[in-house]
Amino acid sequence: VERMEKTVLTSGWDGEWFLRAYDAFGAPVGSSSCEEGKIFIEPQGMCVMAGIGAKTGEAETALRSVEKHLDTKYGVILLTPAFTRYHLELGEISSYPPGYKENAGIFCHNNPWVTCAEATLGHGDRAFELYKKICPAYLEEISEIHRTEPYVYSQMIAGCDAPTFGEAKNSWLTGTAAWTLLSITQAILGITPTLDGLSVCPVLPAEIKEYDVSRRYRGAAYKIHVENRGGKTAKLTVNGKEIDGNVIPVFAEGEEVSVTAVLAD
Repeated sequence: VERMEKTVLTSGWDGEWFLRAYDAFGAPVGSSSCEEGKIFIEPQGMCVMAGIGAKTGEAETALRSVEKHLDTKYGVILLTPAFTRYHLELGEISSYPPGYKENAGIFCHNNPWVTCAEATLGHGDRAFELYKKICPAYLEEISEIHRTEPYVYSQMIAGCDAPTFGEAKNSWLTGTAAWTLLSITQAILGITPTLDGLSVCPVLPAEIKEYDVSRRYRGAAYKIHVENRGGKTAKLTVNGKEIDGNVIPVFAEGEEVSVTAVLAD
């Protein structure tokens, strides 16, 4: 892991964001040195989720570059600047019109990666802001722009380079729902299964003050109540007893477990 992190920070860091790749000729893709496609969404989300550069500042810098260069009012676009001509070394991604699909569209499948990345660094307000931008429940007021069913995710939303900016495409046909479920339940609400037990480590926006979660884990039923008092670390009480850390020990199948988590400084 240490070797991989060092490699990414040495060969995959462009100064303000993470590179997307190197092409078959050894030229960087997703670099400030590129004429088009200077920054991509995928490496920023994935590298920060992995914790790369979290301690040395690159992760924070990468996410602020996403906010500066890729974020829009309808979601985070996949890359910028959009490709305006076909790049033989890149292929299909440069064949779409600017603002659509992989060519600078708001690809909904990988927007949750940035939500998770922001949560990884403890940015609850920013993570929830990004979650809401593509969530159908928050888009009903712009249905005349979004133009798909108001209860389902779409594969993509036209990006800011497109003449139909904000219009969704290919509803139902996407892996967005699965990633979004993970981003809201695990990254933001913070209920995450681990090998050692159920982790309760929320990263919340200020507007969420409390919530209740029912979670079945290894056959036991967990009733979890979370209170947000403005803190960053949750103190857990399990069946009336305070525990150390954020991982609830594994209980036997069929048991009912009562958990209270309080985020307070």
